[in-house]
Order: sequence, then C-alpha cells, then structure tokens
Amino acid sequence: MEVTNMRKKRGLNTEDARKVRQRGHDDALEFALSIGLSSDYKNDIKAKKDVIDPSGDAHSVKSGEKKWQIFLYGLSRFESDESFTVMNGIGALLIDCIKSFPPTFEEYEQDKNTAKEKLRIPMRNLADKLKNQTRLRAFLNKSLFNGGEVNYLTVKHQGLFHIFLNKDVLKIMSENLEVCNSRAISSWQTPEQKVLFRYEGKNLGELEMRNDSPVHYREIRFNMIKPRIMLLLFNKIPLVKKFNERVLIYGDAQKRFGRWK
Repeated sequence: MEVTNMRKKRGLNTEDARKVRQRGHDDALEFALSIGLSSDYKNDIKAKKDVIDPSGDAHSVKSGEKKWQIFLYGLSRFESDESFTVMNGIGALLIDCIKSFPPTFEEYEQDKNTAKEKLRIPMRNLADKLKNQTRLRAFLNKSLFNGGEVNYLTVKHQGLFHIFLNKDVLKIMSENLEVCNSRAISSWQTPEQKVLFRYEGKNLGELEMRNDSPVHYREIRFNMIKPRIMLLLFNKIPLVKKFNERVLIYGDAQKRFGRWK
C-alpha cells in the first residue's frame, strides 16, 4: 500500500490566511441568510459554532475547495482542555509530540533530525490509539464538533449547502477511515512524522507538527481534504430532502434541522 504525503505547500502567508478567514465568514453569512436568519446571526467561533440556527442548533460551516484546517493547537490547549486530557491517553500523546521538539525554533533549526526521530515514537503510538474505532470517534467528535456541542457539519459545495448531522458524520468516518503513519518516500525524509486518515486507499486527512516556521512552531495541525471528505459523505449518507433551493439535508439531519418552520 502506498502511503503518500499530502504536503505540497506548508502554511499560508498572512494575506492568504486573512482571505481564507474572510471567505469562511462570508460563507457562514450566506448560509445564515439561506435559512432565514438576519445578517447579525448568532455564532460562537471559539466553540466551532459558525452559525446557530433558529432552533438553537449549531453548525460548523466548511467551505474552501481543497483543504479544511480542523484545528491548529499548541501545548497550552492540549494541557488545559479537559476533553483532550481524559481521552484515553490521546491528549498525552499529542503533548508528547509537541515536547519532542526543543523549546525554540532556533534550536530546532540547528538539529532537525534529533527532533524528528523523537517524534516518531509518540506519532506511532498515537496512530495505534486511533486505530480503535471508539477512540477515533471520540477524537473526531472533539475535533469537528467540540465534543458534541456542534450539531451539524454544513458544507458549501458547488454553490449549495449540504447539512449532515454530527452523529452521522462520526459514524461514517469512524467506520470507514483507516489510520496509519506516514512513511519516508525519499531518502532525506523521516518516517512516522504524521498520522494519516485514509479512505479507499487515499489520504483524506492528516495530523502533523508544524515545524516550518517560528510563527506556528510546536503546534499540531489537523487538516482534511475537502473533495475526498465529500466523496465519503455523499457515498455513505443519503440525500433526504431539500430545505430550499440552496440547502440540502442528508441522513438523520432531517429529524432535527428545520423544526422552526
């Protein structure tokens, strides 16, 4: 089985990152207006609640054409967030990944290989933990839905908004994703630097250390590839009905979404 790296370009410059954030805000507003909310709709970005609908349910609104950044967290987040600390050792392993690297970017620049070799052990252990379906589901629930506080994954795709219930998404992902470590595909690369999430033999997501710049040094990033995510969701969760011409409802989302109408 070929396990390839997703990485082509590391990170965004400041202006590109600003544009991505603005596009996300614009798409959330567009969704809010599409379901009948006003332009001053309620949200809670820190809790991943991009839009709160008239029923009081929260939506994580994803757009973009290539990748989603699910999270980018440093040491303090994993040490202080109780959901990570009690997650059957997963939080501790994420902390171990970060602590594999020296305190400063300058120290890392002087001896990259030592840090990368140290990282192999916690990354390997992390992949082994996440191969368990129950643990994988708990990790995805925290990462995507803030531990269940967010009710829906709502995706803007090809000009329409597609609404999936959190439980449907977690069931499908935990049952279908294969978890493994990255391999070295060139002599100058170090294996086991990432945890990969795969579907139908292709990388769907990756968990990795940011070590390419001092700005996000010693932070862990969880990315997913949008087209492959959508392929999985569309294949496994049926389209049930239209809320309107812009909003489509899938699976058990029909049991909750739109109750205010």
